[in-house]
Amino acid sequence: MAAMGRKAPAIVGFTALSEQVFLRPRARADDGAASAGDPGTVIIYGWGDGLPKHVAKYADGYRQLYPAARQVVVLSPIAKAMFSDLQQRSGHMTDVVDAVFDGAESEEHSILVHTMSNTGAVNYAATLHAYRERYGKPLPHRVLVMDSTPGSTELTAANVGRWSRAMALGTAASFPWPFTVTQAIWGLVLCLSSAYGWIVGRESAGSWSRRAANDERYETKSARKLYLYSKDDDLIASDDIERHAAEARRDGWEADTELFRGSGHVGHMRTHPTQYWAAIRTSWAAATAASSS
Repeated sequence: MAAMGRKAPAIVGFTALSEQVFLRPRARADDGAASAGDPGTVIIYGWGDGLPKHVAKYADGYRQLYPAARQVVVLSPIAKAMFSDLQQRSGHMTDVVDAVFDGAESEEHSILVHTMSNTGAVNYAATLHAYRERYGKPLPHRVLVMDSTPGSTELTAANVGRWSRAMALGTAASFPWPFTVTQAIWGLVLCLSSAYGWIVGRESAGSWSRRAANDERYETKSARKLYLYSKDDDLIASDDIERHAAEARRDGWEADTELFRGSGHVGHMRTHPTQYWAAIRTSWAAATAASSS
């Protein structure tokens, strides 16, 4: 239930399953021509503190690309992802599992997953864990799109600067003091949280999610990966994304990379829409062809 006085988030055209999870049903057959090889379901994990109206633009893009697909959108409050343990995060994502895996086994592998930024990846990994806890196997899907993720999870000065800035971007407007003060507070919180995790032996949400995306106990080997990234991203280093892609290929996954010029963090679709959607369509087509061979 939403806190007193705070309006629950909403996305036009979607039904809220929780404060984070939203469902848009499949379009009617006469609403748009759908190819037999198109995804049956698209799951979109928004970036940290992304506003519903902004994340919805990606859902609208997918509706144009794959008009008949059912859509699930997951919002990603940074605080909820950062300061919950794995079981709590998985609990937040059970609505995704309930909505997508509703008994239609023939459609299980016609799923496209799209994660944005590290917070979106944290919620995706929590979904992988929730699915495995329930069914005892990796979550089935055909393509995993990773937009501006994953970044390094090491607690370095550079990373604390990036992470605290990302957290301040979503919260600075709520405080009367300058942005730099908010960023400094978040930097301190991150350091204290990391120290507490080290003391109690709890792996950070970011570290666990980065590993899970290349762990075949959670991420199915049949899924093709697509990394969308830029060297101009000031929050996630391109080298970190390229390293994760190389690790995925080394461990047996098919992985595509698409480099964008001049676009910032989760800004590739806005800056290069044609290149962005073409890369997704190409990876989906390659994965579909491989599954049919």
